[in-house]
Amino acid sequence: MKRTGPSNPLKQELINELNKLASEKNIPMFKRVAYDLELPLRKNRIVNLSRINLVTKEGEVIVVPGKVLGNGSLDHKLTIAAYSFSKGALDSINKINAKAVLLKDFIKEEIKGKKVKLIG
Repeated sequence: MKRTGPSNPLKQELINELNKLASEKNIPMFKRVAYDLELPLRKNRIVNLSRINLVTKEGEVIVVPGKVLGNGSLDHKLTIAAYSFSKGALDSINKINAKAVLLKDFIKEEIKGKKVKLIG
């Protein structure tokens, strides 16, 4: 059976834009994020704040190709870019003045030279 990808037109548009930027700007991480977003819903990446807190350091920029959930807490400031965030996750992130960015907005920023870490 042929893979058809997501039926959500906004998600499909984001995937197309990620693939385009991956080839134009030579950013292989965007290709990987696009691939992960194309996976079936049952295989979508879901990451809790407790895991993010364990594998990151102060000031890092991370990308989650899925949803960030509010289970756990953060004890350092960082920038998290993800496809979506739960309300609890946004509350916890804003409480410590960290930055939560949707992927569609993150890819519009200039990331050349920044160390970006993929989690998920």
